[in-house]
Amino acid sequence: MDPAVEIELRARRLQEPMNAVIELGTSPVQKYYEDTTVFITGGSGFLGKALVEKLFRACRIKKIFLLLRSKKGKNVQERLEEVLQDPVFDLVRGKPRFAGRIVPVSGDAAEPRLGLSYKDWSTLTKEVDIIFHMAATVRFDEPLKVAAKINVGGTLKAVELAKSCTKLKQFIHVSTAYTHATRERVGKEVKEQFYPCPMSPELFMDLVDTLDERRLNGITPGLIKGWPNTYTFTKALAEHVVRDAGVDLPVCVVKPPIVLHALYEPHPGWLEKSCLGGISGMALGASMGVLRVFFVDLENKFAGVPLEYVNNAIIGAAWDSTEREKEGNKEIPIYIVSNEETLRKWRDYSKFMGTLYRPGLSLPIALWYCYLIETKNIFVYHLLSWLLHYIPAYVMDGVCAVIGRRPKGIPSFVKAYQRIDKKLEAYKYFLTNSWIFRDDNVKAMISRMTENDGAIFNCNLSTVDTDAHAQVWCIGLRRYILKHDLKDTVKSENKQKLLCLANMVFLVVYGYGLWFVLSTILSMACYLFRFFV
Repeated sequence: MDPAVEIELRARRLQEPMNAVIELGTSPVQKYYEDTTVFITGGSGFLGKALVEKLFRACRIKKIFLLLRSKKGKNVQERLEEVLQDPVFDLVRGKPRFAGRIVPVSGDAAEPRLGLSYKDWSTLTKEVDIIFHMAATVRFDEPLKVAAKINVGGTLKAVELAKSCTKLKQFIHVSTAYTHATRERVGKEVKEQFYPCPMSPELFMDLVDTLDERRLNGITPGLIKGWPNTYTFTKALAEHVVRDAGVDLPVCVVKPPIVLHALYEPHPGWLEKSCLGGISGMALGASMGVLRVFFVDLENKFAGVPLEYVNNAIIGAAWDSTEREKEGNKEIPIYIVSNEETLRKWRDYSKFMGTLYRPGLSLPIALWYCYLIETKNIFVYHLLSWLLHYIPAYVMDGVCAVIGRRPKGIPSFVKAYQRIDKKLEAYKYFLTNSWIFRDDNVKAMISRMTENDGAIFNCNLSTVDTDAHAQVWCIGLRRYILKHDLKDTVKSENKQKLLCLANMVFLVVYGYGLWFVLSTILSMACYLFRFFV
């Protein structure tokens, strides 16, 4: 058996406690969702698709309304059919009337009334029991006007819809643990509470609507002072929209940190192409032998959480919030899905990245030997980046131009590294700083869950095997991104050993070449200096 298949099978065995009780339908969380109608914004995204899948696989949901936009010439029904072809739905696609119980509604979180028609708005207000508001732009470098309209404006409209729903049981707002991970709180605790709002969300939206984009971009640094980007700033404002709505509505807020690939459900390592804009893209670059230098503080803890643990916490939070209210607790609960005690340092993940050639982890189509040099010194990073990324990239682009051929998917090596640097620029704040996230409400929720609930909706991060999670990362990249069968792993390992030798020879020749060029330039400079002086 191929070593990669063995790793995947070990991860699948983690599903056994869940599969043993999921069909019983007797757990309190399952009963909470039984025969309910759900409305989801952002349901076509990475986290959203997995949430839809888990709700249908674990609960007896009556219907899910999914907010979708027409896109690339496809209407919402065609887009839904495209979404449902994703491998994430393989386990539920055969269930009776699965696709028929998902109803697409045409809309846009950035538009007034969520872009919904009057008919759809009326239908939702009459039928919906639970709302999951997940729609957001997660781009760190998004212009403030765009981020505001989606992240703040979309939340205002979702709350407006919730207030009109006659059967509403719970409104779940999905935010991020980093909303208040500001510069002044670096190294300090971030608790499950509402922090002071930087400004009134309504006033902010009036400002955004009044100013043209060019002028707004000019004052953005002053507006978001203390926040690293427009994403965390607008998500912080959105939380206060939910806080104010909590006076009249049953609401809760769930705040995951970095959402990573699945550990074991619905499939080990499952992720999609949208994940390549973040840390998974860096992992792919390293495992292809393309990314060789990384800017990060190895002593910081990596707040990455498996996909299913986040969605299980989101599903459980609605039930738990309702239970808290029954007990007389009127505070809006915030759930930060990050267990400080179980987080590992970047150094530990670095050690893993250094073992990509070991059994099960090698990518058969790797372009070069896989190694990674990490540094938190910006000067060292740029120096090594030029030596190990850009100079070889210019040479490779030149060679490709001469022979008239390029590797598939890489139109330009130089531009590829420029994109990597742009991503690292956006992420460096989080790669070189850390915070202590408190998860007391999540722990309290876990303590209230029954044994069956804990098996089906496991959000206890202390049960995560981080080594196994790191291993299935490569499995997921191979199966779901590169569309490569889990075979030829041993050949891949042998290939890495050969590439290791080739890399050592290359570095010696490359180093000698650089020394020769620099010494020649220096000699010529000294000669010219003596000649003219």
